Amino acid sequence: MKGTGDEMYLAEVKGNVVATTKDQKLVGTKLLIVQPMDPTFTPYGNPLIAVDTVGAGFRDRVIIATGGSARTIFAEGTPVDAAIVAIIDTVELY
Repeated sequence: MKGTGDEMYLAEVKGNVVATTKDQKLVGTKLLIVQPMDPTFTPYGNPLIAVDTVGAGFRDRVIIATGGSARTIFAEGTPVDAAIVAIIDTVELY
C-alpha cells in the first residue's frame, strides 16, 4: 500500500484465508486476499488480507478501508487493519 493511516482503495478479491484458530474478536469473520488496483483496474503493490463485511467473493472488485476507518466497523480492540466495505458495480472516470 502506498500511504499510511486511514485510506480507501479499489481492489480485486484474489482468494481467501482459512484460519481455524484466530483472535476471539475475529471469530465468524471471513478473511479475503485482495489486490490493490488503480481506477483503471491495473494492479499495483502487494496483496493484503482484509476482513469481508459485505459478502464479497472471488474476482469481485471492491473498496477496502484501512487503518482506523476499517476498525470503526468492529468492536473496540479488534485486530483489523483492512476491511472490505463495498462491492463495486461501476467506476466512471472523467
